[in-house]
Amino acid sequence: MTRFLQRWAVFIGLVLVWELATWVADDPFFPRPTEIAEAAHTLWFSGPVLFTDTVYEHVFPSIGRLLAGWGIAALIGIALGIALGRSNTAMQYAGPLLTFMRSIPPPALVPVFLLVFNVGTQMQLATIVFGVLWPILLNSVDGARSVDATKYETSAVFRIPKAQWILGVVLPAAAPKIFAGLRVSLSLSLVLMVVSELVGTDNGIGSQLLVAQREFDFPDMWAGIVLLGVLGYALNTVLLAFERRALSWQPKASEGRTPATVEE
Repeated sequence: MTRFLQRWAVFIGLVLVWELATWVADDPFFPRPTEIAEAAHTLWFSGPVLFTDTVYEHVFPSIGRLLAGWGIAALIGIALGIALGRSNTAMQYAGPLLTFMRSIPPPALVPVFLLVFNVGTQMQLATIVFGVLWPILLNSVDGARSVDATKYETSAVFRIPKAQWILGVVLPAAAPKIFAGLRVSLSLSLVLMVVSELVGTDNGIGSQLLVAQREFDFPDMWAGIVLLGVLGYALNTVLLAFERRALSWQPKASEGRTPATVEE
C-alpha cells in the first residue's frame, strides 16, 4: 500500500510541475493539464448518459480494432511459434524468412495494405497484426525450445499423446516467455492502431488526433495523447494481473518484471 501511494505521489508531483511549467511558459502548443482535462471532459464525458457520441464513434472502435488485431496476432504467433520451436528443421528453413519479415517497418506496408484491402477496418487490422506478430512469435519459439529434455524423455517413455504433450508440458513451460511477448506486442498494437487510423479514414482516435492537429486545437490533441497513455496503462495492468494469476505457480515469472523480447 505504501509503495502504491508513493507511485501516485510521484505522478501527482509531475503533473503539478507540468502545470507550473506550462503556466510560466504560456505556450499555446503546450496547454496546461487543467486545460487538457477540461477538453477531455468536453470530448468524452459530457454526453447525456456519461459518454459523448465521440466515444462511441471513435474511442470504442479504436479499442475494438486494437484488441482484435492483438488477439489475431496472439493466436497466430503462439500456434506458429510452438510449432517452429519444437522442430529444428522447420526453424532452420523459416528463420531467414522471419528475420526478413520482421525487419520491415509496419508503417511502410500501409500503402500496400491500402491497395489490398482498401480503406477500412481490414487495412487497419492487417497493419496491427503484421506489426505485433513478431514479438509473440519469437518469444513463443524460444519458450518452446526451453522445454527441459527430461520432460521430453519422460513423455516419450509414457507415450503421452501429442496434443496432451503440447497443452500440458510445452505451453506451461513456454508461458512466461509467451506472456513477455504479449506484453511487448500490446504496447506496439496501440502505436500501430494510431498509425493505421492516420491514413485515409475519418474514424478512430488517430483520425481525431489528426483533425485536432490540422485545426490547431491543441487541448483536444493533447487530450487524445493522454487518452492513449491511459489506455496503454490500463491494458497493461489488466494483462499483468492475468499473467500473475496464470503463472502463480512460477514465483519468478509472477513478479512485475518484463523479460526482454527474444531477438533471433
